[in-house]
Amino acid sequence: MTKPKIILFFSVLIFFLLTDISAQPYPDQHYVMQTDEMNNNLETIEGMKLSDDGKSFVLTDDALNGYIILKPQFSNNPFNRGLPSWNGTAIDPQSSFKVLMRFPYGNGWSPWLVVGYWKENVWSVFDATSYGGGYIDYDYVKLYSYKNGWQFKVVMSRANLQKPSPSIHKLSFFVSDEQTTSSVNISAIVNDKPGSIFIPTQFIYQYGVDPVIGGSICSPTSVAMILKSYDIEVDPLQFARDTFDPYYRIFGIWPRVVQNASEFGLDGAVTRYRTWSQAREVLADGGRISMSVGLPLYEGHLIMLAGFTSDGRPIVHDPAQSNGYAYIFDKSKLSQSWFEKGGVAYTFYPAGNTTNILDDNSRIIAEYFMLHQNYPNPFNPTTRIRFSIPGTVYEKHAVSLKVFDILGREISVLLNEEIPSGSYEIDFNADSGGTTLPSGIYFAVLRAGSFIQTIKMTLVK
Repeated sequence: MTKPKIILFFSVLIFFLLTDISAQPYPDQHYVMQTDEMNNNLETIEGMKLSDDGKSFVLTDDALNGYIILKPQFSNNPFNRGLPSWNGTAIDPQSSFKVLMRFPYGNGWSPWLVVGYWKENVWSVFDATSYGGGYIDYDYVKLYSYKNGWQFKVVMSRANLQKPSPSIHKLSFFVSDEQTTSSVNISAIVNDKPGSIFIPTQFIYQYGVDPVIGGSICSPTSVAMILKSYDIEVDPLQFARDTFDPYYRIFGIWPRVVQNASEFGLDGAVTRYRTWSQAREVLADGGRISMSVGLPLYEGHLIMLAGFTSDGRPIVHDPAQSNGYAYIFDKSKLSQSWFEKGGVAYTFYPAGNTTNILDDNSRIIAEYFMLHQNYPNPFNPTTRIRFSIPGTVYEKHAVSLKVFDILGREISVLLNEEIPSGSYEIDFNADSGGTTLPSGIYFAVLRAGSFIQTIKMTLVK
């Protein structure tokens, strides 16, 4: 009996030692919470309520201030970069909402960090934008180490009860690994040749909008062209003025521009793209894209992706060019400008017309086998273990999740059955089953076919 246990122990130990969280790039992931999901994930609510029509969160009738805190959310894969955004409304400058986030840090959580607000900054204190584990770079979450969790908090305020309440109905967080951007293959991207498609619009030359701010409003101008491509009336100058961030004093804060478009009936988010074909799929599905590009074409700029020629060259509406309608750049330079900067973009659909991959049984609902680090860790006596099984909802896999001690002895069988593809959570209690485990190192081992992954868990009493 001793020999198999020793072999198992060394197998577990070797696998753990060879598993380095920073050794590989992790996939992009997009997490969206609409009103219903927000309501189902409330941790705390004070001075706010679900609106009478059930479509958004607002202040209660007797409240000048309020807030909601959502339960912690967890990603399928680790990340160290994040793009937050949101959709809501605030039609009065003295009614505003602020969005904050925090991340696992030490044995608890970071302080709350402001990731943006709409419409005016009506608070005497803006609140923190950095901590020991990372910071908010204007509109971009940058963490110094990999995480797989976060929390959202939304704070609302109005000057008096006669002012209309602001509202919010969507929170979005697009997370990624900076290594994915640093290892981009431009040659493969240039050789990607999507089929032809074209999105017409009323062209807007940003320098013609206003002689004073024209050079600074590429972001709102590109989105104004997107609104016009949907036949939505918009005054480009007023749209730009509304987008101006009075705290940072710039026009191009990513989530503010997305939020401004939601006031006109669009469902939007700050996202990333890694291939031209991926972007074409969105255009073909009725969506719109505004690309954030950099060198070698611009220091920093936003342009509307208009489509592709029959030979796969991108077509753009570039507000910085007087002849920028249906403009065609050198594909290699444009690919470098967008994808080497991270492929960041605003993605829009008409409200209520977005595609949810979880609603389509033919779609993949998980892309990778993955056993996540348990949380909390160290733990006493319970901890949560999350894992993902790839495939569509029609596929099933024989899966086991077991816990072993440091000598390789099987301590607990948490799962041993055939289950559908998807993401799962299982709690492990070190004091269950009539036994109390001592402090020490334990290993959770996930097996599914030929796949095996191990995590190290620390029980501290």
